Amino acid sequence: MKLTVVGGGSTYTPELVDGFARLRDTLPVEELVLVDPDAERLELVGGLARRILARQGHPGRVVTTHDLDRGADGADAVLLQLRVGGQAAREQDETWPLECGCVGQETTGAGGLAKALRTVPVVLEIAERVRRVSPGAWIVDFTNPVGIVTRALLRAGHRAVGLCNVAIGLQRKFAGLLGVAPGDVHLDHVGLNHLTWETGVRLGGPRGEDVLPSLLERHGDAVAADLRLPRPLLDRLGVVPSYYLRYFYLHDEVVRELRTKPSRAAEVAGLERELLRMYADPALDEKPELLARRGGAYYSEAAVDLAAALLGGAGGAYQVVNTYNAGTLPFLPDDAVIEVPAAVGGEGADPLPVAPVDPLFAGLMANVTAYEDLALEAALHGGRERVFRALLAHPLIGQYAYADTLTDRLLAHNREHLAWA
Repeated sequence: MKLTVVGGGSTYTPELVDGFARLRDTLPVEELVLVDPDAERLELVGGLARRILARQGHPGRVVTTHDLDRGADGADAVLLQLRVGGQAAREQDETWPLECGCVGQETTGAGGLAKALRTVPVVLEIAERVRRVSPGAWIVDFTNPVGIVTRALLRAGHRAVGLCNVAIGLQRKFAGLLGVAPGDVHLDHVGLNHLTWETGVRLGGPRGEDVLPSLLERHGDAVAADLRLPRPLLDRLGVVPSYYLRYFYLHDEVVRELRTKPSRAAEVAGLERELLRMYADPALDEKPELLARRGGAYYSEAAVDLAAALLGGAGGAYQVVNTYNAGTLPFLPDDAVIEVPAAVGGEGADPLPVAPVDPLFAGLMANVTAYEDLALEAALHGGRERVFRALLAHPLIGQYAYADTLTDRLLAHNREHLAWA
């Protein structure tokens, strides 16, 4: 089995490689190809990847290349984890929206739109090249904003599934609080990427006992603290929102907070410098503990499980993924991309039935879906007016003056990445 990672020079990659090594029985990777245009980072990450596999006795080989066609040729699956513009672009995404009193964040609001505009054309070009050299390969997208990027891939006819680590992180958190194995916890997870709610926590499978009420009663303080959301909010909602709902439920408070501290991008850039220094040590043959602070917890396990289900062919493996709505949520278009549990197999992801969604959540999902429609149109076709319309539609912006000013600032900060600008 050949797997290709586009963005293989990412400091995330050792987390992924560690998962391949530990879970070799689940996903027997014979060749792992890391593709990245940054030769220096690729050499450091590739060297550590080889040492991790060797330490754990994994027989697979690691190949590094800057040539996408060569790296993807004959691949069974291609994982996308790229960041167009790097941490420098992320730093801008997280700062200029704050000047207008709006959240500065890399996946939602004006910063999230900027990232989508930079990313979608690049991902589609990569996917077309993958299709030419490996027409049967699955594309697993971990590149943010996952929902918009996955929708672009599916609309272009690619064999693609989007993946996020929010659900698996909450599954592990709940399992620890309940004192059970992670595999015994099934989430009633519903929403869009980075806009999700856990409406049930079931033991033993999709139809198991829902222990969410007792979980909130006994461990609500711990859950709220982990999500940085008020405990009374969780009690009144009766569900567990994802961390990203902070930007909606506590918008003004988060803006004040972000204005008083360095950006997450600056923090991550510092972590990356230290991680790359560590990766250069030829004695290092395991992922360092510092990597946990980089983000992406449990990404490797989620990626291994998804790739194994897609390539195993049988179907029936349950996993939270991003895929077409296809009638699952009747208040959204069929071609909206939603994030829900699905049965995953060789034909892709088939969403499981979802219980009726509270209008409090459904309304926000419908609003953000409309924004994502407009964001994708702007990413595919360009134009100032399309950017303005997407910003005006976003529930975190929504005012004419803000949308107009943010459009100008978005374009000013991203001209080098937008061919049409």
